[in-house]
Amino acid sequence: MLRKYEVLKKMNQGRIVAVVRGEDADDAVGISQACINGGIGSIEVAFTTPDCLQALQNLKTVKPNALIGAGTVLDAETARLSILYGASFVVSPNFSKEISEICNLYSVPYLPGCFTVTEMTEALKAGVDVVKVFPGSVVGSGFIKSIKGPIPNINLMPTGGINLKNITEWLDQGCFAVGVGSVLTKGSSKGDYTQVEKNAEQFVSELSVYNH
Repeated sequence: MLRKYEVLKKMNQGRIVAVVRGEDADDAVGISQACINGGIGSIEVAFTTPDCLQALQNLKTVKPNALIGAGTVLDAETARLSILYGASFVVSPNFSKEISEICNLYSVPYLPGCFTVTEMTEALKAGVDVVKVFPGSVVGSGFIKSIKGPIPNINLMPTGGINLKNITEWLDQGCFAVGVGSVLTKGSSKGDYTQVEKNAEQFVSELSVYNH
């Protein structure tokens, strides 16, 4: 099996992708490690984090069994750099044909942010396997089922507005996975990531109950 599909399979099994925006590389690594220790195996480190590439590289070293991806990737050059620094997947807030091409070249999953059916079908035609529904908080969970009606083959990962109270509601609609962001760092401070780990554990626990 291509590495690309191994990554997607693992992401789908875990169902949660932690979206990490750190104040700097060390902060991003600290948050990410806490999420992984709490049971979340897929981490998206946003390029809005200063020295994001350093964070990617460090995480691949200290947490080799986790999926470490790059987020907020806006152009093909940044996508290629992130892949060279070890990103297992690439996520954008928008769809870019150029990013899709570079990710396909390296057999790395590309998850572009799409909001309309036109954007989604353009992404599928460019070889995208999973579409990030962004911002999820605007469309609501019912949007997933509405899209999968006319396009049943599409894999969707909503990001934005996912929390402990509604995560199962989203998954019930047929999501491939969900992206969870700032709610994971709620109650934590830079240098102390104990609460991040607890927050991650709560999400994993909720998912465990849901799966059974």
